[in-house]
Amino acid sequence: MTNFRNSELTKRKFIKLIASAPVIASPFLGSAAVAQEIAMQEQDAVRHNISSFRAVDWREHFDTLGEGVIVADTVSRALHFWTADNGAGVGGYKLYPTSVPISEELTRRGYTSVIKKVEGPTWTPTPSMRERDPSLPRVVPAGPKNPLGTHALYLSWQYYRIHGTHDTRKIGRKASDGCIGLYNEMIADLYSRVPVGMRVRVI
Repeated sequence: MTNFRNSELTKRKFIKLIASAPVIASPFLGSAAVAQEIAMQEQDAVRHNISSFRAVDWREHFDTLGEGVIVADTVSRALHFWTADNGAGVGGYKLYPTSVPISEELTRRGYTSVIKKVEGPTWTPTPSMRERDPSLPRVVPAGPKNPLGTHALYLSWQYYRIHGTHDTRKIGRKASDGCIGLYNEMIADLYSRVPVGMRVRVI
């Protein structure tokens, strides 16, 4: 989907470039040079919109792999999942892009664990959410309007979840009130692999 704001910026860049471009004998060469400059600037803008992915090793956060672990990275907006230890200190590995909390105030970091798994979760706004927005419903049932998507992993921290989202625009962005969000198909995949009790670290 075209981003209107980025489109307007591109038009302004084009006009600016046309106005400042040197006169070149061949109109074709002139337009090609301008087009190349615009493409380079757009690529630079895209790079700045991509979160800075970083590799993570479970050994940086846990003493043992055990039945598997999760590291949710709020900086690079990715969830790292390692499956059960095969006896050699090595397990399988999966990586999922995520949404993250919209502010530092809403971001909680540290160690927690999965205490419950729910397919087709209902959503109940927290007291602080209702305080900020009294118009919020008390409960949203499972379905396409539910902010928790199709599956949810409940953490030992009250109100915190790893869950899906029907709004795919949120993935890769600061878009939640504290939870970690995944595409619905990806939370379904993670849900099928994660047992209750799995250890989680949010960094």
